[in-house]
Order: sequence, then structure tokens, then C-alpha cells
Amino acid sequence: VAADFIMRRVPTCKVIPHHKRIQDFDASFYQQFNAVVCGLDSLTARRWINSMLASLVQYDANNQPDPNSVIPLVDGGTEGFKGHVLVVLYGLTGCLECTLDLYPPPVNFPLCTIAHTPRLPEHCIEYVRILLWSKENPFGDSVMIDGDSPEHIQWIYEKSCERAKQFGISGVTLRLVQGVVKRIIPAVASTNAVIAAACATEIFKLITFCYNYLNNYMNFSDIDGVYTYGFSVERKPDCLACNNVPRTLTFQDTCRLKEVIEYLKTNPEFQMQSPSITTIIEDQHRTLYIDLPELVDTLKPNLSKSLKDLGLIQGQLIYVSDVTTPRTLSFKLQLDTKDSITLN
Repeated sequence: VAADFIMRRVPTCKVIPHHKRIQDFDASFYQQFNAVVCGLDSLTARRWINSMLASLVQYDANNQPDPNSVIPLVDGGTEGFKGHVLVVLYGLTGCLECTLDLYPPPVNFPLCTIAHTPRLPEHCIEYVRILLWSKENPFGDSVMIDGDSPEHIQWIYEKSCERAKQFGISGVTLRLVQGVVKRIIPAVASTNAVIAAACATEIFKLITFCYNYLNNYMNFSDIDGVYTYGFSVERKPDCLACNNVPRTLTFQDTCRLKEVIEYLKTNPEFQMQSPSITTIIEDQHRTLYIDLPELVDTLKPNLSKSLKDLGLIQGQLIYVSDVTTPRTLSFKLQLDTKDSITLN
């Protein structure tokens, strides 16, 4: 629909639509573009495309990027009356992953409120999503909630209505259910128009070289009048996406594997969702943990084992894969006797 509208509006423009997830395309698909502009609806998807484009950059012997391999990214996003535009030239500017610790964690409701004293329709929806779904398994064991599935949303809606009726709460709608499940933030047309125009302008400048591109981040707000602010995002020398050097993680050797996984999930610099960890011990590839239903029972005992018991030593490289990135990340372990976990 959007592609047809654009081509009717601008007859000289050709738009090829793809009805697939961005993760379904390999590196060769993205290499064909001169630049990429995106307005994705989640931080996970943004991190994935950012990491994909960063992985395409080729470096010379002096670790300098080959300009011909750099595919610029223009990332635009809105949240109600606020928005942003980020222009990334990999190897030259900071990327989206360099700004990850600026993103707040998603809003979650206290579990005790959801379970015992719901006051809002959102509490009823979260009760069904978090507690009832895993208890009843309406579509079979190990079937995760799909926010784009009409059947899943309808089931959550019906159960949420039952829950809301028990506590005298009104306001549960199909739209609200999908918004809570997918963490959708209501869109404001005027904000979308401003950010879309800014993205289009930056793409035009990058392709035609008619003017200097944004360097490299712009904030926009029209809550109280119109306000914009631009600043330069610096490259992090140890960025997971745009730097080739393995990060160093420092743990006690008595720390358990599940603590490492929890750290990768909760640390603002990583914010992983379901990290899987492998390593190489005595020239043998070893899988420590993979978050897959068919392997959970086999690998679950590793979660309670210490790093020492797993055979990990000082300077050991561990390899972490996650849905937030298309490539495997390398971490170097620093094992000591400190009481806390630190990051170098």
C-alpha cells in the first residue's frame, strides 16, 4: 500500500516492497544499497540492522575503514511528540550501539500489582501475557506470543476482558492489547512528518553530496513549542557493533553462568534478550548455553555451575549470540576475586 502510494505520488520513483522480517535477508541483500534509511518499531530491530551494516565494513592493515565498503545509515524514530534522527558512517562516526546506554529500559508493571491488585486495563493484559499464557499454553507448549498474530491477540483480549470484569476495570480493547503486547507507542502524524522529512533530507545529502550531512544526532520535540537540538555522538572505542576489539568482562571465577547471562541482559550497554554462549576449550568447540526449547533441558545444568567448574580460565574468549545482533560477539574473560562484576 505504501509503495503504491509513493509511486502514484512520484511517478519517476520506483519502490520494491518486501513482506519479510529484516532478519530474513542476508548480508548480500544489504550490500546492494548505497545507503539505508530506517524507521523500525523496536530497539531490537534497530540494533540488528545497525550491527549488520557495521559488519559489512572492511578495514585495512591500519584498522582504517574502506570508504567504498561503508553503507551510511539514517535512523529515524518517534515517540509521541518527540523524535530523533541519527546519521551513521561506520568507522567515522558513532553508531546506534554507541548510544545504547541512553535508551531507558521498557516500562514494566510490578508483578504483585498485576497478580493481586490490578487497577488499570494494562494490568489485566500483562497478567494474561506474563502469567496466564505460560500456564494455559493456548496454542501448544513452548509457543511464544506473536504480537502480529490475530489469533494470539484475540485470545489475550478475551482473557483480559474476563480479568478486567472480575475487578471492575473497563477500557480493554483489541488495540490496547496489541499496544501492550508489542510495546506500541501512539504515533503523532505531525511528529512523523517532521522526522520523515529530516531523514529524507539526510539521505538526499548523502547520495548527492550537495551539502554536509548531519553530524550526527538530532533531537526533536514539539511538546511545548518546537525544539530541536543537534550534537555529535562519539564513537565508543569498545563498541560491540562498530569496533573489532573483543570486550573484556571481569567476574569472580566462582560466579555462575546464569549470573553472566543476567548481566548481559540487564547491563545498559548490552541489553540482550536471550544470549547464547559458546567457547573453545582445548581446541574443542563447546556450547555452554543456548536458549532453545529443544536444548534447554540438556544445557540447563550449566547455569548453576561456576565459571571455574565450566573450565573457563583467565583470558578465555567466549562467543555470544543474541537476537539483537546478526553476528556473534567476542568477549575476553578477566577472572579475579573481586566481590563485584565490572566492565573494562
